[in-house]
Amino acid sequence: MALRKLKHEEIPRRSAEAVREGAKHPVYVLLQNIRSMWNVGAIFRTSDAVLVEKIIITGYTAVPPRKEIDKTALGATETVCWEYIADPIEAIRQLKSQGVKICALEICEGSRPHTAVTAEAFPICLVVGNEVGGIDDEVLAHCDFAIEIPQYGAKQSLNVAVSYAVAVYELVGRWRLHVERGETGVTQT
Repeated sequence: MALRKLKHEEIPRRSAEAVREGAKHPVYVLLQNIRSMWNVGAIFRTSDAVLVEKIIITGYTAVPPRKEIDKTALGATETVCWEYIADPIEAIRQLKSQGVKICALEICEGSRPHTAVTAEAFPICLVVGNEVGGIDDEVLAHCDFAIEIPQYGAKQSLNVAVSYAVAVYELVGRWRLHVERGETGVTQT
């Protein structure tokens, strides 16, 4: 069978309203001091693709609307729910009060592989830190656990938007698998 790339108009798409108003996966993301607006935009775009519940923007991370964010978000700032809370620790407290587990995406002592998340970890908030320094120690201290992506080469990190994409797709895949197996009380989106 020969492969044929679909034309743009042939690709099945949900409307922006359907995405905004529809069911989401029980995954939040907290951005802590992301310095590149292009990374912020890419994170929005990935968040739309996997139907995250909400993006919480903290610290000096830029917020929409900004042309640099919009360039890589491609409209996802209009479909993904987001809010700005200056203090990431306050944001974490609010999430924890709602029963959300806080998961750092960080290489640290005690971190587990990104593939080792179980059903009990949901709803979950993935904390993503600064491109250079990662997640601040004060913020890390408020996280329930940490996951890391294996690094096999000389460089021990990926671009923050790439790391987020790898981790959030794994989380959503794990959630959907738990739902399929009946390991949660929530229906699949």
